[in-house]
Amino acid sequence: MSEPVSVQIVLLMGVSGVGKSTIGRALAADRGWPFYDADDYHPPHNIRQMAAGIPLTDADREPWLATIGQHIAATLAAGQTAVWACSALREQYRQQLHTADPRVLLVYLHGSAVLLQARLAGRTAHFMPPALLESQLQTLEPPPHALAVDVAQGVAACVAAVVRQLEQQNIQHGSL
Repeated sequence: MSEPVSVQIVLLMGVSGVGKSTIGRALAADRGWPFYDADDYHPPHNIRQMAAGIPLTDADREPWLATIGQHIAATLAAGQTAVWACSALREQYRQQLHTADPRVLLVYLHGSAVLLQARLAGRTAHFMPPALLESQLQTLEPPPHALAVDVAQGVAACVAAVVRQLEQQNIQHGSL
């Protein structure tokens, strides 16, 4: 029988406007863990492309995802903890981010298109224009084995849902 494993990485995923960064920062503060935003790892070409309203292709995403995957692998190998925010829209992307590892809790943040469009319309100083939401929704492959959290309930409730899941998993693993 293998040793129980506790969650080390929480990966918040979803389309633009679901609040990955906002919820991620709040969750990281609650847990005392570092927070990393995958948007900070986009190469300049990707940022220029998205800012121009051009959706990224798989080829555009490949080096970006590889970099994030390396950071997650290093965190796991070091036995450290972290909260990551990354769109991770397709299963093949999530595989690169080690979501099959039991030490990674995948959290699928979702909301109605109307809510997301309203959030994006009110957002300033971000390279991702609201016009790209539709392409992200078309690319999205909702993960079947993730903690699904509806962002309409607000940041505090979303963080509480993730914390409950972390605590439940740790109780099951005897880590608390």
